[in-house]
Amino acid sequence: MTNAMKHPLIRLLVEIALLLPTLTVAADAKYKLLVYGDSLSAAYGIDEDAGWVALLAARLESAQWPVQVVNGSVSGETTTGGLARLPAMLESYQPDLIVLELGGNDGLRGLPIALIQQNLATMIDLAQAQGIEVLLAGIQIPPNYGPRYTEPFFSQYAALAAAHELPLVPFLIDGIPQQPELMQSDGIHPQAEAQWLILENVWPQLEPMLLELMGR
Repeated sequence: MTNAMKHPLIRLLVEIALLLPTLTVAADAKYKLLVYGDSLSAAYGIDEDAGWVALLAARLESAQWPVQVVNGSVSGETTTGGLARLPAMLESYQPDLIVLELGGNDGLRGLPIALIQQNLATMIDLAQAQGIEVLLAGIQIPPNYGPRYTEPFFSQYAALAAAHELPLVPFLIDGIPQQPELMQSDGIHPQAEAQWLILENVWPQLEPMLLELMGR
């Protein structure tokens, strides 16, 4: 640590900056897309520029789509924490579209599915009440939690999507855990080499939403 970083105020400002959402702006951006998730979308354990959200922003900029990508994801976030932060995020960034990817940390803690589902439903309602389109991204948790928990946990995303008439990415990191070489040592987070696969899981649902948003 440098001498400057030892100063309490400077250290505090740096810590706050690390928690702020990452914004990537395409040329002449007219629309805002908020990715609102946990460590799977916050590039945990890898360089931020290698994360799937950064790859998404690069794809949009390369195509000259006027979309600003805001990564509001926080590693370790639960649906309760996400719900608490969401009103301020909506007020600050006023997104046109949200990719909602939360619940994994709740599941890993074995929290009640009814609580997770209610928190997600409330976040969806908050966004839709402001005319914001929502793309819901589902999560699976490891099978060692047992089918009595893992199966209803996974199926809640499809139920929420149906109830709120949302497009759904059934499993954000589908196809990746089956390839251990693409996973970090914790067995939960994908390596940098797998981030493009996450984007490819999201893109088929996200692309038509963006095209409709832009009137194309």
